[in-house]
Amino acid sequence: MTRTFLSALPTSRRRFATIAFLLALFVLSCVRAGAQTSYADYPQKRGKTEGFAWSELPKWMTVSLETRSRTEGQTSFSYVQNADRTYDLTRALGSVEVRPTSHITGYMQFIDTHALGLPLHTVSSNMRDVFDLHQGWLNVHGTAGRVPISVISGRQELRFGSERIIGVSDWSNNSRTWDGFDLRIGDRNRVDLFSTSVVTVHPSSLDTHGAGLTFHGAYAQLTHFIPRVHLSPYVLFHDVRGVTSLQGIKGNEVETTFGSEIQGKLPARFCYLANGSLQRGSYANDSIHAGQALAKVYYSAPASIFWQPRLGVEYNYATGNDHSNPLRYATYDQQYPSNHNAFGNVDLFGYQNMRQERINLDIAPAPSFTILVQGGFLNVAERKDSVYSSSGSATIKAPTAGFASNVIGQELDVTGKYVFHDYLVANVGVGHLFPGALLLQNKHGAAETIGYFGLTYRLRVDQVKADR
Repeated sequence: MTRTFLSALPTSRRRFATIAFLLALFVLSCVRAGAQTSYADYPQKRGKTEGFAWSELPKWMTVSLETRSRTEGQTSFSYVQNADRTYDLTRALGSVEVRPTSHITGYMQFIDTHALGLPLHTVSSNMRDVFDLHQGWLNVHGTAGRVPISVISGRQELRFGSERIIGVSDWSNNSRTWDGFDLRIGDRNRVDLFSTSVVTVHPSSLDTHGAGLTFHGAYAQLTHFIPRVHLSPYVLFHDVRGVTSLQGIKGNEVETTFGSEIQGKLPARFCYLANGSLQRGSYANDSIHAGQALAKVYYSAPASIFWQPRLGVEYNYATGNDHSNPLRYATYDQQYPSNHNAFGNVDLFGYQNMRQERINLDIAPAPSFTILVQGGFLNVAERKDSVYSSSGSATIKAPTAGFASNVIGQELDVTGKYVFHDYLVANVGVGHLFPGALLLQNKHGAAETIGYFGLTYRLRVDQVKADR
């Protein structure tokens, strides 16, 4: 039966299905007692922050530092055959938090990032930022009745849910921040009302944001309304000036995104995560009709299973523009996601005009050691729309008649995390993209392999030692 099923698949998919099937058989056939440990999916962090005590420090002040170095190697940099690159991405984050009263918290954080080993003309904007203000905010907080309320104003991070819609993209050397305001109401059941503008990184000068506040929203995180369910409805507003419509007319983009993310547990050791949203509005003189849907379902093996495997399947779909209506703009706007490993470890593609199916298998050989194996199948949703990068820009523009194939390619990834003595976190991984017909037919057919090894360490200094 298994042989019949595999033989019915295309060659590339048969290869991935065989690998996933054999790995599952191997893991599930090895039985022993053990503690339940699951892979910490990005953007979750592993490892603790090491605490140090300094008696001279005021009790209302905390000093923190995070250092990270990640060496990466690529075989086809920027889709160019034999364009091998090896470089090191370094990042230092230092911060000071002050709490002058019980209702006021202030925070300032610097960032210093470099891409060592790359010529400057090949260094992208998310790799280098020489000593700049990364965050600087004031939090005024209290309660109304029993409900916690806080107002955060200044340069800050926005992280919501799985970060597939709004996240800081922490894997990037220059993670994302916003300038603006966030009114936060509640605690475990919480609503954020924010009005912000994303910060633009200038590698050798001060970072800035665009004129005015352009990104607004209401994002709820409801954890106690439905048993075993985490529900997060949201409404987002995006205002972009100076766009050009499909007819070449200049104007503004006014876009509304409304949707929800839901995650929870199912019977028989299954769990799930789903996110769906629609976009409406105007793009100069065109109307916006777009949307996205993603779903993940995982099965976690019982505690008696060796290496605690968790097997999952994932589906992602973001609309593209088929140009059937000349006045309709149907390419989904991915907003500001944390896109690392959303569409393969090579991080070449974004959540626009995208369809992906993926198989995930993670195991835990030890409580401090986790491994993730993934096989993904990447396609464009519409052949007459472009292939988009992880930043949302068009990497390959579709010809007038559209792409001859919708197959971007397939990817196989193996990644691992190990925590040394609670505080030092090692990340290692390799990913390989097998180019599909679309890439091969449009001068982007170089197979891409990326490998990396990184170390992260975090510390905080208080008057009294406090690990976190």
